[in-house]
Amino acid sequence: MRNPRFYDPQPLSENTTIQLCDDATQHIRVLRLANGDAITLFNGQGGQYLAELCDVQKRSCHAKILTFQETSNESPLYLHLGQVISRGDRMEFVIQKAVELGVNEITPLISERCGVKLNAERMAKKQQQWQKIAIAACEQSGRNIVPQINQTQALTQWCEDPVECCKLTLHPRATYSINTLPDDIQHIRLLIGPEGGFSDEEINLTETLKFTETLLGPRVLRTETAALTAITALQCRFGDLA
Repeated sequence: MRNPRFYDPQPLSENTTIQLCDDATQHIRVLRLANGDAITLFNGQGGQYLAELCDVQKRSCHAKILTFQETSNESPLYLHLGQVISRGDRMEFVIQKAVELGVNEITPLISERCGVKLNAERMAKKQQQWQKIAIAACEQSGRNIVPQINQTQALTQWCEDPVECCKLTLHPRATYSINTLPDDIQHIRLLIGPEGGFSDEEINLTETLKFTETLLGPRVLRTETAALTAITALQCRFGDLA
């Protein structure tokens, strides 16, 4: 059976005993692990550590770090997802699955037709929640680098960022498909709109800022389906999915 994996942001090193962070301790309690059980730790700095639980208490847990493993499951494609926030648990679903599929960075966006309206305090709490979902997805999928969930931005602000990369947005009447993109792409910004689609002004903005309208197929997909389908197709073409 594979050792359960836990994220702990503190410095980790071989032949040391550490007190695990509260989130890892709570997870260990849920799994009912005990002294002597083998676990794997990672702190987001690359690689992972084999460890053994010791001094497992009700409110605290220690682990003895044994050996370091230089493992990487990161895709050669750097993929930054700009996702307009969707209602309910759809945003959480997209973040979880996008991280499993190898996305490196996610920025939640607000557009004209975004159906989610939150004040600054509630949005900050949402971001913390989304970051925890990304961490849990890394624990599950074997990733040792945790993608950053950025602060929520306006669609226009994100699109106007002058970063040099391939910029894509989905459109059911686009001329280009993922298969017709150039072969040497290593960095992509992928823009996914809300349930109601982009306004005409937003479409004009993306065209002005050199976003390439890209076609996934003949069907109109829901926002969460579109994001994950596009990520999968991009990883198959430029990344590490077979």
